[in-house]
Amino acid sequence: MRVTEMAQKLLLVNPEKCTGCGTCETACSLKHFGECNPAQSFIKALRHEKMGSYFFSVPVVCQQCETPLCMDVCPVNAIHPDSGTGAYLVDEKKCVGCRLCEMACPLGAIEVHPDKHVAMKCDLCGGEPMCVKFCLPEALTYVLEDKIGFARRREAIKKLSRSLEKITLESGR
Repeated sequence: MRVTEMAQKLLLVNPEKCTGCGTCETACSLKHFGECNPAQSFIKALRHEKMGSYFFSVPVVCQQCETPLCMDVCPVNAIHPDSGTGAYLVDEKKCVGCRLCEMACPLGAIEVHPDKHVAMKCDLCGGEPMCVKFCLPEALTYVLEDKIGFARRREAIKKLSRSLEKITLESGR
């Protein structure tokens, strides 16, 4: 169940638009740690190359699950909801770095910081995600929760339109 009654905004990831540039990782680490270091980013662009030239990238970031398994397994209650954004935040003073949250996350979007030894995950930058602000291909957007279904339907229609265009062009040959 969501924390507040007001409409929440969620980070929407569109892997088809991701170029693997890493700008999201850089913006995140700069915002939270004051340096351009992807290892200290709350978002990770997983890059994959197949057969030499085929490349795709998928941004992996906390989706602020409706049932947050990371919060449920935390033995010291270090993860709590933010009433303003709906993001689940880590209280670094409580976190013991046990990694149970890492194991519980179905997306692999939470990890223990290599130096601080506390869990780190997306906090939505207090409602203004830097990764979204600097994602030029718009692979990341910050939308109202009730608009997600609409955005996905719109993308599906675009794909169908492109496919039909391709079929039409190919049949005209």
